[in-house]
Amino acid sequence: MTYRNLTKARFLARPNRFVAQVMLDGKVETVHVKNTGRCRELLVPDATVYLAEGHNPARKTRYDLVMVEKARGGKPPLLINMDSQAPNALAEEWLRKGHLFSPNAIIRREVTYGKSRFDFYIEDGDVKAFLEVKGVTLERDGIAYFPDAPTERGVKHIEELIACQREGYRAYLLFVVQMKDVTCVRPNDETHPAFGEALRRAEAAGVTLLAADCSVSLDGVFPDASLPVSLS
Repeated sequence: MTYRNLTKARFLARPNRFVAQVMLDGKVETVHVKNTGRCRELLVPDATVYLAEGHNPARKTRYDLVMVEKARGGKPPLLINMDSQAPNALAEEWLRKGHLFSPNAIIRREVTYGKSRFDFYIEDGDVKAFLEVKGVTLERDGIAYFPDAPTERGVKHIEELIACQREGYRAYLLFVVQMKDVTCVRPNDETHPAFGEALRRAEAAGVTLLAADCSVSLDGVFPDASLPVSLS
């Protein structure tokens, strides 16, 4: 997923989950935040952020906030992609590169099964599978955590994957970590214990838990290396 000519700015405030105020070229600019999560650890006063210019003349804001630098003490800052549209695009790229299924697999997005809509449905020979994607932007001490806020929707997705697994499909949950320099992904039990409990039930039921980090630069974000999912 590529970006063109990102603009550097300084974060000031986030009046609501949809917009932020930044300092750009000496002026306060209101920008759209392409992530409705809390992102409290990322969007802190004076953080360096990067903006992508929109091209829809009907939109109210000129820019989208898509990346942020997270300060790490004496280490170089960690560049994190915050674009909530990126994980599914990255997951499709990852799948089509043959990381999980054959190059001939049929991959469809946004497929409804029963009362549920899954991010991906895959047919690969005799294999029929559903895959749900979660974008991860929360990092602490080199470990990625999900979610950064309570997500009943996320728990529901896990329960639906368990049901698919029991009905004879293969079920997968893929965490797309929108950064580098992390060693694993863990459920954020402190923030939402029910999500962690559901994730452990899913693993016990045979749902496959996967994670991949991303190479992030000002040119774009690309799926990179596999990561373990730690439930301890």
